[in-house]
Amino acid sequence: MKLVIAEKPSVAISIAKVLGARDKKQGYITGNGYIVSWCVGHLVSLSKPEEYDERFAKWNKSDLPILPDEWKLSVKEGTKQQYRVLTKLIASDEVTSLVEATDAGREGELIFRLVYDHSKCSKPYQRLWISSMEDSAIKEGFNQLQDGTTYENLYQSAIARTKADWLVGLNATRLFTTTYHTKLSVGRVQTPTLAMIVERDEKINNFKKEKFYHVELDLGDFKLRSEKIKTIDEAKVIAHSCQGKSVVISELTKELKKNKPPALFDLTSLQRETNRMFGYTAKQTLDYTQSLYEKKLVTYPRTDSRFITEDMKDSVVNLLPIADNPAAYDVNRIINNKKVSDHHAIIPTKQSLKLEELKIPNSELNVLKLIQTKLLIAVCLEHVYEAVNVKADVDGMTFTATTKVIVEMGFKKIEQDFRKEMGLKVDEDKNNNSRLTKINEGDTFKIIGIENIEGTTSPPKRFTEDTLLSAMERAGIEELDDSLETEKQGLGTPATRAAIIEKLISTLYVERKKKNLIATSKGVELIRIVPDKLKSAQITAQWENKLTEISDGIRSADDFLEEIRNEVIDLVDNLEVQGNPDSFKIEKEVIGKCPRCGTDIYEGNKNFYCSNRDCKFSMWKEDKFFTNKKKKLTKSIAKALLSKGNTKVNKLYSDKKDTYYDAKVVLNDTGVWVNYKLEFK
Repeated sequence: MKLVIAEKPSVAISIAKVLGARDKKQGYITGNGYIVSWCVGHLVSLSKPEEYDERFAKWNKSDLPILPDEWKLSVKEGTKQQYRVLTKLIASDEVTSLVEATDAGREGELIFRLVYDHSKCSKPYQRLWISSMEDSAIKEGFNQLQDGTTYENLYQSAIARTKADWLVGLNATRLFTTTYHTKLSVGRVQTPTLAMIVERDEKINNFKKEKFYHVELDLGDFKLRSEKIKTIDEAKVIAHSCQGKSVVISELTKELKKNKPPALFDLTSLQRETNRMFGYTAKQTLDYTQSLYEKKLVTYPRTDSRFITEDMKDSVVNLLPIADNPAAYDVNRIINNKKVSDHHAIIPTKQSLKLEELKIPNSELNVLKLIQTKLLIAVCLEHVYEAVNVKADVDGMTFTATTKVIVEMGFKKIEQDFRKEMGLKVDEDKNNNSRLTKINEGDTFKIIGIENIEGTTSPPKRFTEDTLLSAMERAGIEELDDSLETEKQGLGTPATRAAIIEKLISTLYVERKKKNLIATSKGVELIRIVPDKLKSAQITAQWENKLTEISDGIRSADDFLEEIRNEVIDLVDNLEVQGNPDSFKIEKEVIGKCPRCGTDIYEGNKNFYCSNRDCKFSMWKEDKFFTNKKKKLTKSIAKALLSKGNTKVNKLYSDKKDTYYDAKVVLNDTGVWVNYKLEFK
């Protein structure tokens, strides 16, 4: 029999159905010559330092750096039961070979191989590599199983990345924590990402607004405006010199311009757009899209490509209403075999077309509709307009006006219709004056009004998840080898960036304020004390280059890890302490007063806790009361509950009714347990 190992139970169930395995057992499904079982994410991981030597359980600077000669693997505590199921199946005489059916990517490869290696399995295995969970895709995938060793280089890249993160993250975190006497989490990707946020915040905080002016001439049907003028006195002089004069149009240009439709979604561009449109975090978008994938409604989400391959053309055509208007669509525009590596762009499946029959949460439905609409947009007609530029001179001063006239709405019409359907604001073109298209060079106009317009320079904008994801994607890109087919160069990968952002928030280095991401005082202080090489996007980008070379088979994983080990040794041996290490004190924000003992409540990584060690009061961020309603106990909610005892919370989810509602949440502390209840008044 063949043992098929999927990444999670829901995927295993879908695969088992296609293979004809129907007999459900504890931890697996069997039938028709197959046993289908599953991991629960990572069952096996690199061992902790104390599993190499007991003394490492206590953090001592003198023990650093910790550099394992032989790497050990350990089974995660919460998944031991399923691991035992898998190892028993792997060792069974019934099982002659395995099928690796974890997600088709670097992380999925790692999840399977760590289980395979830790269980000391030597049986042959094949690789299932699919981008859709539709029955037809699974069948086709099993008809085209590849030898497992085909992806050996991908595994070597994955395990090298994991070991590098262990070496840098663990040693750097212990080094800075023991040096500065407070818990400081440092990571290969998270620290350069934090540095970008800190740098942006500093630019905003140090920004000094400067006034500028324009002189605007009202010519009746349209207005002309001067270039920027530094002082109001200069603007007044120019305005005065224009009084009573006429304007002669000295130059008029008309140019037909075309905007091509945007490409399909990869994960990062989808996360950015959902953040802009719906305010979803990167993690929420990944979770919603993963759920849609497992429901067979969209293709594999963790992709870095925005194109499809030539062999997919016919199946994609079947997703479009081409029969209604064939000339309105160009599918060839989204086909590019060279820009698809592991997975193609995220697109809807045929099953998703039965939208009226789907019963899915509104959040997932929003993402699905967006993905469906993006496919229509990507193959639609170009947006065509005529750009008109007008220049006029008055006493040697140049005045201008611009406008554009829509010739063909093209894909913009679909964008506007979608925004209207979703109840979103539709951007209107304010720069649209058709009168400008009817004038000619040499025309003379009388000035009927003059006004000095005051403006001020603007600081850079705070990072949102949309703009931070974009910055992470582009960070250090000049350091990368363009010839390499890499998984979206920059900080992290499409699959890991959401987790990086969440880690920065959970470690209290960054906080969300509405849509903005702002560095905390703790985050700012960390960036002040870490050396440049730990916060450099360029160095991280160079590592990404090398990891890609490993997956391409042109670099040795051992050589890469030797470089990392040397970097860690250099960091530990040559750390320069910034100022007095005992002065590294982060002023904790008081969230409220403890309802039991009256002392201050502080925020921790996972909870809001009483500062009185004898008091056990704690409000957990992932309390089931909130998570069951698809909410998290945020700082603002905690503050309100501690100050007033209750607060209104919007968009709580009802699993029974599959809908969202607003209600008042009441803090109900028994003195032993912290409970919550709802009030509908």
